Amino acid sequence: MSTFYDVAAQHPDRLAVLAPDGRSATFGELAARANRLTHALHRLGLGAGDGVVAIVHNGLPYFELLFATLQAGMYFTPVNYRSSAEEIAYVVGNSGARVVVADADIARDCPPLAAVERFSVGAAADGWADYASWGEDEPSTAPEPRTAGQTMLYTSGTTGRPKGVRRALSGKPPSLHEIHHDLLAMMDVHEGPGVHLVACPLYHAAPGSFSVNAMHLGHSAVLMDKFDAEETLRLVERHRVTSTHLVPTMFHRLLRLPEDVRARYDLASLVSVIHGAAPCPPEVKERMIAWLGPVVHEYYGASEGLICGVTAAEWLAAPGTVGRPLTGVRLKIVDDDGAEVPAGEPGTIYFSSAHTALDYLGDPAKTAAARSGEFLTVGDFGHRDAEGRVFLLDRRTDLILSGGVNIYPAEIEARLLSHPDVADAAVIGEPDDEWGQRVIAVVQPIPGVPGDDALAARLAEHCRAALAGFKTPKRFDFTEQLPRTESGKMLRRTLRKD
Repeated sequence: MSTFYDVAAQHPDRLAVLAPDGRSATFGELAARANRLTHALHRLGLGAGDGVVAIVHNGLPYFELLFATLQAGMYFTPVNYRSSAEEIAYVVGNSGARVVVADADIARDCPPLAAVERFSVGAAADGWADYASWGEDEPSTAPEPRTAGQTMLYTSGTTGRPKGVRRALSGKPPSLHEIHHDLLAMMDVHEGPGVHLVACPLYHAAPGSFSVNAMHLGHSAVLMDKFDAEETLRLVERHRVTSTHLVPTMFHRLLRLPEDVRARYDLASLVSVIHGAAPCPPEVKERMIAWLGPVVHEYYGASEGLICGVTAAEWLAAPGTVGRPLTGVRLKIVDDDGAEVPAGEPGTIYFSSAHTALDYLGDPAKTAAARSGEFLTVGDFGHRDAEGRVFLLDRRTDLILSGGVNIYPAEIEARLLSHPDVADAAVIGEPDDEWGQRVIAVVQPIPGVPGDDALAARLAEHCRAALAGFKTPKRFDFTEQLPRTESGKMLRRTLRKD
């Protein structure tokens, strides 16, 4: 299997990255910069197992640092550039990073960071060295030997502090992991020329992973600074984009474009529109496939590891499935006592593979709570059918228990999102003296639609037409903006009042 470094040697003039600011780099240019940075890191005394933190927008520095560390046996940790100074300091300290690189506006607001080398991107910042000139006097030749590093991500922190997901270093040369190679092949993304559109922030697990893996295969990465529905279509047409990773909230925005706008752009180059990270309502996915064709493929996984995958054709045969376990993945679904449940019965999903990270950095309690021998859970609840296909129900922590009955918010949210007046929706449980919990919907109406009693009545009727009465929300709250991350995850903790 090829790697970025192989592509750079064989096709140095092929475009590697086109950044939102118009800057670009070929594979050869990007590899040369990465090599200089690897030598510069070594000159600072960093070696295998040391860490580099990057707090940067989508652009060339992200990939320069990534490919520098991935060939030096180091850990690369991208951080959300919207993080507070306190959150940045926590990740830097918790990860043990020895180098921090940040965009200048972020660097100026950072607190003192002890025992780390600091580099500012784009402009000067007091106490920070200039990133652009760092390593320019180093050789552009590859380090010898090349040793595989790892991206160390932090969980989204839906409860408490985020936790570092740290995989052991192999000590071997850099490579594209078999599970990633096979998943991309299943989704019609193959070795050779291609164009991958990055519409999400690279610091998120999936956008960063799919973009770098596409580059390992030889594809060019076209970066967006932030998602815009029509701009996405324009870029697909202009650059003949072959693959992209999107999240369901982006599907909603694309489908809400006027029909004439959607028809304006030639999207025939797309062979793979990959999605995951958050549940996608079946009705939304059906509409995406009807529009783009059978190119809308799905994976199921987390920062801790990939688990399942399903092509558009496979999904149409069993709507709602996230597919079967991927290459080398073992999966079990267990009840509250840890016993495996039969097909069709719901339970907590555990998984294990050579790619699964089984430890959370510096948090043995969280590690122990999530592990069952060689298996790990991220708290998802689901079932398998007789053919071995996996269906998600919800996060176990999001489950609503009302009158002794399990209610899955994702099912109700999917129904609400099918209403033309709804831009986004979240369903939560609220304490109830009689029933234990009652169902509450927090709804973001589309622009121009008032969040009032009339809308609440329409939505209640819409839910009752397709859902059991006990699943219909007992109250509708309205908000101008629901708290989702760029990866599509709903931050339910900010909605709960209990």
